[in-house]
Amino acid sequence: MYVEKLPKTWSVICVGLYLAGVIAMGVDSIPQDTGAWLAVSAIFLLLLLPCLGVPISKRIYNRIRIDPSKGTLRVGREQFALATIDPGSVHAALQQAAPGMAARYATSAGSIDAPIPGLRASDFGAPRLVGGGWGVPMGMDSVVIATRQGEQLSIATHDRTAFLTALAQATGAAY
Repeated sequence: MYVEKLPKTWSVICVGLYLAGVIAMGVDSIPQDTGAWLAVSAIFLLLLLPCLGVPISKRIYNRIRIDPSKGTLRVGREQFALATIDPGSVHAALQQAAPGMAARYATSAGSIDAPIPGLRASDFGAPRLVGGGWGVPMGMDSVVIATRQGEQLSIATHDRTAFLTALAQATGAAY
């Protein structure tokens, strides 16, 4: 089984800064101004929640799990049978050189698949983005594979080589 681990650096930094700020305010204000300290902590919590929205969104829409025992590839909210994935396209994607940081940012900035007429990936002739998200998160790599029916699928990943190697093993693609 392959499960792609998403980095938690951003979440740890945001929560750490929040806790440091709340503790620093609490040292100066508790016990005299406990009510004010709680109110300000709640206000800052409202600022923390949007900062944690992106990592939560990545976990929902870009989590990758390959389970050969069940014969499934799960990306975000979508699930595919491994038998429907074209092993040739996996092998071809594995042979491509991994893009650099600048290329990943450029690709992710231009990848849009919003459920709005005119903003669908098919409107641009691009592969369908898998997982349920509207775009590839900034800095993530995008891998294009095909199904046996010929549908092109774009999958956002943090570790291109590990993902494609695991998918090649699960689909029986020669690499």
